[in-house]
Amino acid sequence: MKSNLCLVNDTDKFPYPPYATKSSAVFDVPAGIYVLAWSDANGIYPIGYVLDHVVAELKRVPHDVRGEMKVSHIDKTLLLFQYPSEPERTATAASLSAYWRENRTFKLLTGWRDELWPVYGRNGELLFSMERAAIGLLGTVRYGVHLTAYVLEPSAPHGILLWIPKRAANKSTFPGKLDNTVAGGLMTGEVPFECIIREADEEASLTEIVVRQNAQEVGKVTYIYVTDEKNVGQADLIYPECQWVYDLELPAEITPQPKDGEVEEFKLCDVNQVKEDLARGKFKDNCAVVMLDFFIRHGIIKINDEPHLSTIQARIHRKLPFPGPHQVQWSTK
Repeated sequence: MKSNLCLVNDTDKFPYPPYATKSSAVFDVPAGIYVLAWSDANGIYPIGYVLDHVVAELKRVPHDVRGEMKVSHIDKTLLLFQYPSEPERTATAASLSAYWRENRTFKLLTGWRDELWPVYGRNGELLFSMERAAIGLLGTVRYGVHLTAYVLEPSAPHGILLWIPKRAANKSTFPGKLDNTVAGGLMTGEVPFECIIREADEEASLTEIVVRQNAQEVGKVTYIYVTDEKNVGQADLIYPECQWVYDLELPAEITPQPKDGEVEEFKLCDVNQVKEDLARGKFKDNCAVVMLDFFIRHGIIKINDEPHLSTIQARIHRKLPFPGPHQVQWSTK
């Protein structure tokens, strides 16, 4: 059985500093990792974490496919896609992704989605977009939305019941695991609330009017995940992630229904059942921490019952070392 802290450890897997192995390094990184950096008029700054073997594969890609690349083996930094305009950078990212896919370089790319995900700079600008399945190879921040739908039921433990979906058995990631009611990735140009409306329709047959009028944004969950081959298809990739979190109180007569094939079924569960399923490891890793966040916000998990509460809260609201809309000081100027 997993404790709440174990569930956090399963999701927020990347080590915390200090872990520098060379005093001369520009950025602190664990061994086996390069910092994907970006250069502007004010110097260079980190935007992602890339594994050694991915850098090795980048070197094998023809120059006319991936463009200019600068690698410092001393500072453990990598500069890529440094073109003047965003369209040029996005086109080069697409060329690289397609080359790797055609050559079957990474198993991860068998989950190709034809969705572009964004990478941001420190001044609020879109640096480039890249295929969802490929962007994980660069270790940049991934953005998503998660919604927990619930029904008020005074006779139930803590007075609520939660709509819990089971992921389809043929899903490319975490097949058969339990999930939050609705969840999905944020594509380039998409704002979180519009994303959750789209995903709620596609995954749970919840109408736009129900979600738009009743869903409440309640914060963000942030962590740095490290992939495993069983659930993701490729091990050890670094996924800094930010999830916008929503609560949705539903009347008893509205029932989520599978629509796009990503969900096998929805079940209305009480809090005790959800806690048991969490402890048995039945939830998708990051969905478990979103559920813990829900329980903490709703007073279901309290300091008297959970001695590691402050640690859990800090770990599921981790400060990510890269720019983007997850940052408090984020500006779109």
